[in-house]
Amino acid sequence: MTCQTDLFKLDSRLVDQNQRLLQHLNTGRTCSQETNQLLSEIFGYQLDPTNEIRLPFHTDYGRNIKLGKNIFINCNVTMVDLGTIKIGDDVVIGPDTTLLTTDYSTSKKRPIVIGKNVNIGGHVTILPGVTIGSGATVIAGTVVTNDVAENTTVSGNPAHVVKKERNK
Repeated sequence: MTCQTDLFKLDSRLVDQNQRLLQHLNTGRTCSQETNQLLSEIFGYQLDPTNEIRLPFHTDYGRNIKLGKNIFINCNVTMVDLGTIKIGDDVVIGPDTTLLTTDYSTSKKRPIVIGKNVNIGGHVTILPGVTIGSGATVIAGTVVTNDVAENTTVSGNPAHVVKKERNK
């Protein structure tokens, strides 16, 4: 049974299917090929073989997540993808990180966009509507409430600029 509110009409069949696949993925013993196949079913497209997602991994739909190539997502990452999450090539996401595309206080779904060559530390929270520019670094423990410019390092709660690189 799927828990729903009037704020978000969920496709309960898709959510239920996704949760069954995630349950199998996160609690079963799977080889890397089976893991990639289950993740491909969750995302709705073939996962690029250069990507690695460590388990456990959590998401609502999965179908609203678009991944580039050469991406590493560490363990226990949660992507609340009621809105779109787009991640560019050559991105690293640390453990226990959360990407939220939904603001439950205003009932709005807003996309998250992460550019190319981005490094996101562990225990980071990225809020709805945030764009992280290419070449940016998000230090562990940061809460990202606003866009991060290209080639910028941010830290803190809320995130603030600690270093701005010249264009590479």
